[in-house]
Amino acid sequence: MSTNNIVEEIKKNISLFQKETEKEETGKVIEVGDGIARLSGLSKCQASEMIEFGSGEETTYGLALNLEEETIGCVLLGEYRHIKEGDTVKRTNRILSVPVGDELVGRVVNPLGQAIDGGKEIKTGKFAPIEKIAPGVMTREPVTQPLQTGIKAIDALIPIGRGQRELIIGDRQTGKTAVAIDAIINQKGKDIICVYVAVGQKESKVARIVAKLKEAGAMEYTIVVVAGASQPAAMSYIAPYSGVAMAEYFMDKGKDVLCVYDDLTKQAWAYREISLLLRRPPGREAYPGDVFYLHSRLLERSCRRNQESGGGSITALPIIETQAGDISAYIPTNVISITDGQIFLETDLFYKGIRPALNVGVSVSRVGGAAQIKPMKKVAGKLKLAMAQFREMEAFAQFSSDLDAETKNQIDLGQRLAEVLKQPQYEPVSVSQQVAVIYAVSNGFASAVAVKDMKEWENGLHAFLEKSKGVLLAKLEAGEWDEKVEAELKDACGQFKS
Repeated sequence: MSTNNIVEEIKKNISLFQKETEKEETGKVIEVGDGIARLSGLSKCQASEMIEFGSGEETTYGLALNLEEETIGCVLLGEYRHIKEGDTVKRTNRILSVPVGDELVGRVVNPLGQAIDGGKEIKTGKFAPIEKIAPGVMTREPVTQPLQTGIKAIDALIPIGRGQRELIIGDRQTGKTAVAIDAIINQKGKDIICVYVAVGQKESKVARIVAKLKEAGAMEYTIVVVAGASQPAAMSYIAPYSGVAMAEYFMDKGKDVLCVYDDLTKQAWAYREISLLLRRPPGREAYPGDVFYLHSRLLERSCRRNQESGGGSITALPIIETQAGDISAYIPTNVISITDGQIFLETDLFYKGIRPALNVGVSVSRVGGAAQIKPMKKVAGKLKLAMAQFREMEAFAQFSSDLDAETKNQIDLGQRLAEVLKQPQYEPVSVSQQVAVIYAVSNGFASAVAVKDMKEWENGLHAFLEKSKGVLLAKLEAGEWDEKVEAELKDACGQFKS
């Protein structure tokens, strides 16, 4: 190549050369420790923005929470031992977001949406901010469709509807998680996506739950979000918001979603910890003043959207742990006031062998019969009254030896109903079978059965109906109820009794 040609080639390359400048806003770490970092120099940083610490494999993200005049208070999301005072940090210009999409279904992820189940990396290409304003009143509609939990005591006495927020509350080890997991297992084949958020739980416990969900075939429609007990407090703080952001993706597509937050007490503890470390002033029981807003802005995102807005729903089952049954403590009263009712599980009932250990007096559903199918509404009306009378009479009967016939009948009926409402874990019952059993007991078809034999009698009735009354069960499952259907059910119960 001649000299002229070389010169021409160089000139051509120079003319094509474009100088690209990259602008990065950086700052410095002035203090780090206990999962908190204080930064200087990021004057344009936004609230809840992700801040990048380190580079390459040692990249950790932080979340900007305190925007002060000179410094920024930041919580660290992940391993922070490699971060030192004086390190350079970078703005990402991204409000904290998590990946969303169908690829997450069936996976176990951390609150940042990264896979922790040993499977392949999750690449959805779609991100959603974890904080979002809840849908407005005009885009919502009343809760009218039931969300069946498969637990007789709940579906009959404290029904949950799609789009409702029903609190599960009780002391530790009273079966709160068991109720929520049974509800998830019962959604099999019902076209509902489930999101289980484990906040501050032991990893071994979460592993057992995931194994159980796999065994029941429930992982096919479930996302498990885990902020383990060994992870920084900030992970427990953001986990429920990550879970609801993943759920909103499906709600926006018109689907129904069930979200379980297990449990929000630990989220409040984590938030209190990071607030005190960031030197926010403590209030009642050392919680910061905005701890009510912590839970309200999360739970208000659960709702049923009207058809113009897509028609999807998010049903929330938040769990709160009480200390010695004290539901008048700060966090329990906060969450009770945000939700549409509570399922109160009592330690004494649990140790008596009544499981689920449901206290019917304190538990309530503010949606009530609106979230029940017609057959259940008809048979459960009598059940509530019978159970209330039984609890009252039971206490009274302890001090009296001779009872009149009517009182004795009420106690007998109550004992049989209480026995029928007991249910083993991981064994949800279809709504048609629930209706049949409650109808049979309420109408005296089991009056000759000894209380200790009620479980055997119930199993026999289930088997009989499945074998010879499939059409009747299908009608009940579809919500059909009139004099003809009731007569068929009465006749079926009579045949089984004889």
